[in-house]
Amino acid sequence: MTKSEFEKIYKLYFSPVYKYLLKLCRNQHIAEEITSQTFFKAINNIDKFEGKCNINSWLCQIGKNTYYTYLKKNKRFVEFDSLTKIEDMSTDIEEQLATSEISMEIFKALHLIEEPYKEVFNLRVLGGLSFKQIAEIYSKTENWACVTYHRAKNKIQIIMEGKK
Repeated sequence: MTKSEFEKIYKLYFSPVYKYLLKLCRNQHIAEEITSQTFFKAINNIDKFEGKCNINSWLCQIGKNTYYTYLKKNKRFVEFDSLTKIEDMSTDIEEQLATSEISMEIFKALHLIEEPYKEVFNLRVLGGLSFKQIAEIYSKTENWACVTYHRAKNKIQIIMEGKK
């Protein structure tokens, strides 16, 4: 890959990758650092990109893995803006996450569910990825991504209702 080609990829995908990582880690400085590392890893491993998914999905996957490695190395935990208890379980989970009062209880429930439900939920809600992009990451169908996401939501809902 030429320098010019990489610059085009960087300019085109920097913002979506950065926004994904910012949603994931909720820290501007960490998101900037991980985004830089992501593109560094991408340029060094571009020959491993098989084209089975779009480049944005591939970069987000590298970014997510880089972030998880960062957390392990630094033994840090994700910080959340609010530890507000969920009062009304009739409200949709996505709506609760979209508000500024993100509930620690949802994230505790999320960590109780198994893969791939946990990861698909994170990619959809925190990462803002489409079902198509999630399907590409897993080399599955768009329908699989949608069904897996809704099953994850249901599992979280059941856990949350059990805590009431």
